[in-house]
Amino acid sequence: MNKDQVIGSATEAKGAVKEVAGKAISDTKLESAGMIDRLWGRIQRIFGGLLGSARFF
Repeated sequence: MNKDQVIGSATEAKGAVKEVAGKAISDTKLESAGMIDRLWGRIQRIFGGLLGSARFF
C-alpha cells in the first residue's frame, strides 16, 4: 500500500463514522459530509492503487 491508499482508506473510514453519526442524531449536514468524505477517500484509494500498478510498467 502506498501513501494515497492509506490516506484514502482513513478518509473513507472517517466519512463512514460521520455518516453514521449524522444518521444517529438526524443531522443531514453531517450525514452528507460523511458521504462526501467516504467518496473522496474511495477515489483517493483507487487512485493510489492505479499509481502503484503503473509503477510496474
